[in-house]
Amino acid sequence: MKRILTFILTLTLALSFCVNSFAAATTATASETQTGTSEAQTDTSKTQAGTSEAQTDTSKVQAGTSEAQTDTSKVQAGASYGISNLSGAPDIVAESAVVMDANTGTILYGKEADTKRYPASITKVMTALLAVENCKMNDVITYSNAAVNGIEAGSSTAGINVGAKLTVEDSLYALMLVSANEAAAAIAEHISGSTTEFAKLMTKRAKELGCTNTQFKNPHGLPNEEHYTTAHDMGLILKEAMKHEEFRKISGTISYTLKKSDTLKDTLELWNHAKILRENSDYYYKYAEGAKTGFTQVALNTLVTYAKKDNVELICVILKDYGADKSYTDTANLFKWAFNQVKSVTPLTDFSLKTAMTANTSIDSSKLDQIQLLNSVYDKNFSVLVKKDFNESDLKTAFKLDEDKKTGRLGYIVISCDGKKLGQTEVTYDTTSKQGKAYQEGKTVDDNLKTAPVASKRKDAIHKGIEFSLRLLVAVILIILIMHLIHRHELEKRRKNRISRRKKK
Repeated sequence: MKRILTFILTLTLALSFCVNSFAAATTATASETQTGTSEAQTDTSKTQAGTSEAQTDTSKVQAGTSEAQTDTSKVQAGASYGISNLSGAPDIVAESAVVMDANTGTILYGKEADTKRYPASITKVMTALLAVENCKMNDVITYSNAAVNGIEAGSSTAGINVGAKLTVEDSLYALMLVSANEAAAAIAEHISGSTTEFAKLMTKRAKELGCTNTQFKNPHGLPNEEHYTTAHDMGLILKEAMKHEEFRKISGTISYTLKKSDTLKDTLELWNHAKILRENSDYYYKYAEGAKTGFTQVALNTLVTYAKKDNVELICVILKDYGADKSYTDTANLFKWAFNQVKSVTPLTDFSLKTAMTANTSIDSSKLDQIQLLNSVYDKNFSVLVKKDFNESDLKTAFKLDEDKKTGRLGYIVISCDGKKLGQTEVTYDTTSKQGKAYQEGKTVDDNLKTAPVASKRKDAIHKGIEFSLRLLVAVILIILIMHLIHRHELEKRRKNRISRRKKK
């Protein structure tokens, strides 16, 4: 009986030793797993934060060089299909006009859209664009005598005095709302040192945007025979300016006050000249969101406007119109017609990237398994401008593998119709995440941990397995040894008992 109890006690101790070892190993592994998960979650939060910062930084990027503009053009926000043969456009008085999609630049209507015309004060859209690209809104501009008094007598002004110190933001309100020529000159001097040098920058920037018949000689649009543009070119300039929230906010503001200060002699009330934006005007158009007017004796009336309805945003440019009232009515009529012709569809709203990747038969299974674990992202708001009666189901989507590991591009989602490619949007992954790093380094992406297994952790797991096996082996040997000793003890005890009984006899 004692032997049985001793055996049970020994076995219990040995098993307890093994279980504790296993529990320790398991706990360590679980702890590492939780840590890995926590790190993955932390990385995810960092990724999201990074994305937000990237978006913020993107809005600050200045496309001031040809190279920058080329890079920007590679990112497509949308496409268009079947809207090149629109009919029924209204008759307008203006000699030149264009209506284009603000997203893609697709032209819906054109009337002598590439004919050179004088722009007058809609020139200031380019001045504003360069200001938001090259300045901070709280930068301070000092109004020189040349800026204030060097403009044509009787031309539009906000009444800003020499020596006034205004922020870029305040100057832009004066520029865009009341078409202040002194503000245009002051901004030009602040950025380039002189209006002449600034005009060269304006022309250079226009070419970068794809303008083909534009040359600027001043920042405000006062008459100069060598200062000209086209309706199409002005549409491209406005399209670029609209990418900046500062521009949108200012160009759509109805009124603004410049408060009297130590340098500004009087409080100045600024009211937007664009009646198409003002609800109390006979020329108000409710879908218009921003505008800039212009007029000189040689240019006649000019007007640029952007409007949005049902997720479609359009630009209208009017050049050489015969009266401000005509420019407003021409613009409103073109907008009404255009909005009735087209609609915007988003084919990627319910798109399944995983399904599209699987459908690409050129991707082998091992590759497919890995790229589907990268938590890739793409622009779900990619839009296609089509006719109102277009059947959305005719649009086809497909994933194309086209990797650039340096930038984290995995490929593209290609949108097509009737076998014709309409556009594409990038599919990317976070190169700073554990998954992204592992993929770039050619390592395996682990689905369970949502991260790539690190070599050191793998070694630790192997070491723990070996350690547990050795402990188990030691425990078994220990049990055998103890049982052997117990058995020998019992034999010795029996031998002594036999000797004792013999002596008694």
